[in-house]
Amino acid sequence: MSDLAFNEIARPAVAVSPVEKFREFLGTRGKRLTQERETIVREIFADHEHFDSDQIVARLTQTRRDGGRVSRATIYRTLSSLEEAGLIRKVARANDREVYEHDYGYPQHDHFICEKCNQLVEFRNDEISAVLVRVAADHGFRMSGHRLEVHGICAACAKPPTRRHHKLDMI
Repeated sequence: MSDLAFNEIARPAVAVSPVEKFREFLGTRGKRLTQERETIVREIFADHEHFDSDQIVARLTQTRRDGGRVSRATIYRTLSSLEEAGLIRKVARANDREVYEHDYGYPQHDHFICEKCNQLVEFRNDEISAVLVRVAADHGFRMSGHRLEVHGICAACAKPPTRRHHKLDMI
């Protein structure tokens, strides 16, 4: 599988849901999965989109249909715990904000990050993985995974601006 867009790669089935995985993690810390924490996990794992903390805060600090709401402090603490549990990870900074993605239940992948519009493009490339394994072996390094973020300009931002000719320019 080489150079496929990440959306074309099927998400593997996981034996334990993110909510249950987080419940297990919290149990090892002597904490419990509160309704607010569960709401946060369900919101984050509802779809596979990159997100920042402000987006989650905006969605969950509003009063919900059931009359409840989640505090900003609980969201920030839960994001930190989810990262510690290995369920999410920080990918890059966009507009001076940390951007997160799911880390649990998704295959190894890498990112192109546009420095102009902050678009994140996920991709897999087995050739890159193979090169890293060979280089690690050459150095006697036992690799457990890798994380590659390539910064540059996306195709849309690299296009020259289109300019309409004014009538005076044609004289």
